Amino acid sequence: MKGLGELERTVMEVLWAREDAGQGAATARDVSRALASERDLAHTTVMTVLDRLAKKGFLARERDGRAWRYLPVASREGYVAELMLGALNETGDRDAALAHFVRSVSQDEAAVIRQALADLLAGKEPPA
Repeated sequence: MKGLGELERTVMEVLWAREDAGQGAATARDVSRALASERDLAHTTVMTVLDRLAKKGFLARERDGRAWRYLPVASREGYVAELMLGALNETGDRDAALAHFVRSVSQDEAAVIRQALADLLAGKEPPA
């Protein structure tokens, strides 16, 4: 999965926040309103960014009258995990990079990693 540009990331954050709040799919107008307090963007710019994100596979969209409603294809956590895997692929020594990463996490984060590995080995499904 490719990285997001700064404006794309900002738009995705709006959509992920809506999803986290249980608000569901958003129109370009919804996203424009959500961004109005922090960014002065033309509505057409927001529409273009949403269209581009849909074409890149980050968003699913469905018709709602004359408008489109957009929904993230993956969660924020899923996206970040893809970025981490991409970064890991950039190294010549994945094992060394993983070991360095694990040594740099906090005790609480190490406990999360241990639990995820235990669940994986036990054949449990990861949480959604």
